[in-house]
Amino acid sequence: MSTVRFSVIPASYVYLMRGRHVLLQRRHNTGYMDGMWAAGAAGHIELGETAAVAAGREVREELGIDVPPTGLCAVTVMQRTDGTSSPTEQRADWFFTATEWEGEPVIMEPHKCAEISWFDLDHLPTSIPDYERLVLDGLASGRVEHVTSFGF
Repeated sequence: MSTVRFSVIPASYVYLMRGRHVLLQRRHNTGYMDGMWAAGAAGHIELGETAAVAAGREVREELGIDVPPTGLCAVTVMQRTDGTSSPTEQRADWFFTATEWEGEPVIMEPHKCAEISWFDLDHLPTSIPDYERLVLDGLASGRVEHVTSFGF
């Protein structure tokens, strides 16, 4: 009997925080979760990058700001799946918050982001990916597990 191995797709997510307000982006034209509100900056971790380095790169690329290395706070690592046997739907996601940065967030990739907006953690939009909702609800309640899973 052979064991089927899967590939894990790693990604970093960054929630910029101002008190109890979080910056979210509304995705469009990506083919993935279009129309949904999601982390202000997020993306795949590239070969040779750590999750934190990828997080810093993503905020520069997507929001035009710099978060100092000490400005990222690791919130949780999530293993998730969409429940299919697709090897590209086995994910490992690192979620960070940032409360300090240089510059003002702007949309740097208008071909992938329709808008950005600040939301109170207690009044989030309904159209948020379920796995991100899990993290945001944890931030709102002050209770996020260091390691989480979704879709199993």
